[in-house]
Amino acid sequence: MIVITGQTATGKTQLALDYAHLYHGELISCDSRQAYKNLNIITGKDIPVGQLKFKVIEQIGNFDIGFYPYFDTRIWLYDIVNPRHYFSSFDWVRCAKIAISEIKKRNKTPIIVGGSYFYLKHLIYGVATENIGPDWSLRRQLAKKKVEELQKIIKKINHSFFNQLNESDKKNPRRLIRKIEILQAGKKPFSAKRMKKIIRPQIFLGLKFKNKENLVEVIKKRVLQRLKLGAIDEVKNLLQQGFDANSPGLNTIGYKPLIAYLKGKLSQREAVEQWIKEEIQYAKRQYTFMKKDENISWREI
Repeated sequence: MIVITGQTATGKTQLALDYAHLYHGELISCDSRQAYKNLNIITGKDIPVGQLKFKVIEQIGNFDIGFYPYFDTRIWLYDIVNPRHYFSSFDWVRCAKIAISEIKKRNKTPIIVGGSYFYLKHLIYGVATENIGPDWSLRRQLAKKKVEELQKIIKKINHSFFNQLNESDKKNPRRLIRKIEILQAGKKPFSAKRMKKIIRPQIFLGLKFKNKENLVEVIKKRVLQRLKLGAIDEVKNLLQQGFDANSPGLNTIGYKPLIAYLKGKLSQREAVEQWIKEEIQYAKRQYTFMKKDENISWREI
């Protein structure tokens, strides 16, 4: 198995396609946004999905597990879930394991590519809580609460555990909600310090920007290019289909500011600036977490 991860906008997919030719492989997307159907331009699916036929291999619940044929290879786990549905790392790992099995059946090399490191970590290292699926009812209930309220809930359940959290975790509502979910199930949350590979990639490569200036320049160009490709029309079409900013698939970078623009809450310039800012912040967060993984071999672009 080959794994290519790293910061957004670093050319991971193209490198993975090059590796597919070298190692007789097929790609498995590890991107929490590209898993959603009809979210093409803003998420940066680097193939013309509208011109290709998606082949479903297996259906599990709300997920259509399959691939797009692309030249002499296949790209798995694009477009597997409707934007109305939630999609977690737990769900992605289930789908990825099926894709890996299908690829290996034909004596080909699975090449996992994408920047959703939490998904990747869940697959490669496993977690003590991997059998605890998402509790969507609980998540909807907790989503209404402020960070301070979520912190109080964790303290009430396990005060010593709360004290062990880093500052980033303490301020991140999504992670706090997941920790509450796990604690209420009576399990101890996974610690990165206990990481031990259960899947061993032959190549585990990470791509990162050489410096902040390069990061900002590339991301600005990419956002402007996606606007030219029709990002605003993509959002308009999704709104016409009945989706909104609260739809799980659209509650993410790029879509939220453009929806706000189309609703008259932001000017187009403000929306674009917010999109660029969020992409830059996301790229920085990605490296913050990934650099802790000593198994990744880094390559600068």
